[in-house]
Amino acid sequence: MEKPRRRTALRAARRSAVAIGTALCLATTAAITATPAHATPPQHSQPGQPGQPSRADQPSQPGQPNRTDQPNEPNQPNEPNQPSQPDQPGRANQPNAANEPNPATHNGHPPHPNRPASPASRTSPASRTAAAYPVGGLPEAVRNFLVSPGAVAGANDWRCRPSAERPYPVVLVHATGVNLGANWTRLAPTLANAGHCVFALNYGMNHLSLGRIGGLGDIRASAGQLSAFVDRVLAATGARKVNLVGHSQGGMMPHYYLKRLHGAAKVHTLVALSPSNHGTTLSGLTHLGEALGVLGFVNDLFDFVGLPALRQQEVNSRFQQDLYADGDTAPGVRYVVLQTTKDAVVTPYANAFLRGDAVRNVTIQDQCPADPVGHVGMFVDGPAIQHVVNALGPDDPHFQPTCRDYGPPL
Repeated sequence: MEKPRRRTALRAARRSAVAIGTALCLATTAAITATPAHATPPQHSQPGQPGQPSRADQPSQPGQPNRTDQPNEPNQPNEPNQPSQPDQPGRANQPNAANEPNPATHNGHPPHPNRPASPASRTSPASRTAAAYPVGGLPEAVRNFLVSPGAVAGANDWRCRPSAERPYPVVLVHATGVNLGANWTRLAPTLANAGHCVFALNYGMNHLSLGRIGGLGDIRASAGQLSAFVDRVLAATGARKVNLVGHSQGGMMPHYYLKRLHGAAKVHTLVALSPSNHGTTLSGLTHLGEALGVLGFVNDLFDFVGLPALRQQEVNSRFQQDLYADGDTAPGVRYVVLQTTKDAVVTPYANAFLRGDAVRNVTIQDQCPADPVGHVGMFVDGPAIQHVVNALGPDDPHFQPTCRDYGPPL
């Protein structure tokens, strides 16, 4: 009699846990969908809507990792959107798990980096264009920050093989304080739909990150993580070089990889969205701190609590001085910098720009004067996204974007 009662109690506990998980999931979804409509840039005509699984009609192949365009298979195959059980960490409260690429990976890394998929198991970009990945925006970024920090639609299909038209895989490098799932809701699927093999990593996480807040650690160590990730991408795809696309610190940190970790031989192009290339005054706060004699104390505090990347991105920091002592660029790499005059994080905004023969600096408002996009909003800004696609595709130096779908003034 004792065992049946115990089994009944366990079943009741499991049902209660599932009900609680479902309620939390619905509450999170309701909070995100309450974001003002104007915060999300209008979508281009793409099949599928954000948050909905794409290409669900293509079953996964036996023995191969799940693809971004294939729904996951939880314990009940006929209910793909049912919340996970509470004893499965990292999967709870994810109603749209079908959009999360390669759940077997960790922060974008393949489960067996030393054993890349064979050519027969890789997917060419041409075979992926039959059904497009859903292009997200700001609401999807908020959701992914919370529930999908290590996955985003369009990225980390480790079976993807570059084509002759798109020979270089694209590696996306997120900004300070976010993760790959949040930063690339628009750009990752856009580039994948354009025929690129797209990959993204999380870097710079520490005890303060809670598995979601990246870009906090020492930038030199973060560049080492980027170096290892690029090597894995090259091994998995068979490509000679990659293209890098970064936002904020993600556009500056790769310079250390290129110049100090011998990465220039492995990179064709670096495209940077509002990069902190030559540091920031944080709208004059660093100058004020110097005038008051407290900047040194604040920087020591950053190091003590585990935020060295903040100090390293200040104007005239020792890190900045050492990084650019031999010039802004590395031989053999092409650079494209996209910056907004409304940037209140990298200040003055022109600190984002680089000097060198292989550099193209673009000020968004020179082409779209009405664009109000700020530093943070660049990751969903229509003109900025169009420039990235051009830089990694036709590469027209006189490219003129369509002035629409502006990012938020954040």
